[in-house]
Amino acid sequence: MSSGPPIAQQLSRTIEQDASERTRRIPMGKAIITVQMSADGSIGPNIGWFEGGEQEDAGEDELRLADALLLGRKTYEALSPIWLKTTGEFADRVNSIPKYVASTSLVEPLAWNASLIKGDLVEEVRRLKAHHTGNLLSYGCGELAFNLVRHGLVEEVHFWVHPIVWSEPARPFHGLGHVRMNRKDTRVFRSGVTLQNYEPVSVEEYVYGE
Repeated sequence: MSSGPPIAQQLSRTIEQDASERTRRIPMGKAIITVQMSADGSIGPNIGWFEGGEQEDAGEDELRLADALLLGRKTYEALSPIWLKTTGEFADRVNSIPKYVASTSLVEPLAWNASLIKGDLVEEVRRLKAHHTGNLLSYGCGELAFNLVRHGLVEEVHFWVHPIVWSEPARPFHGLGHVRMNRKDTRVFRSGVTLQNYEPVSVEEYVYGE
């Protein structure tokens, strides 16, 4: 047995979308992760994101197309009190759609028309995608997004890249390895914000062992 430090071995695998989903003829939900980030890839919560203008309209359109939201605990706890105090036609739409929360510490009943994802995350998300015909939208790039991409459950990742350098340590999918993606399209707004849409196609994970 080696007395030296563990050797990093890179293991590459292709993300395999569920074969049954590819061959089904009935409409299926599409899981989308949407992430706000700086030009240098920072995703910290204190970054001064650009608000208003056409990119805000595009963000609202993204949400209007959602059948439901997939949320981690932190995102749920951050968003729910804000939206529950917000009124208007768009807020009514946001507040009414189902939210599915991945958490081992929260207990039901949950506010904001939310319910817990119970049991195995992968199987439950597959079930939700079979149940919904519209988009399942997930905000942020935390542990939930990490696991959704790792298990091939995500059809699109939307990066909203803001023209600001922030140098926060947090990065999208940090620790997962190399996530290879195909670019689907890019939209540039007058503010300098770009919306870059990608399809995850493979993950190169790093496994450490002797």
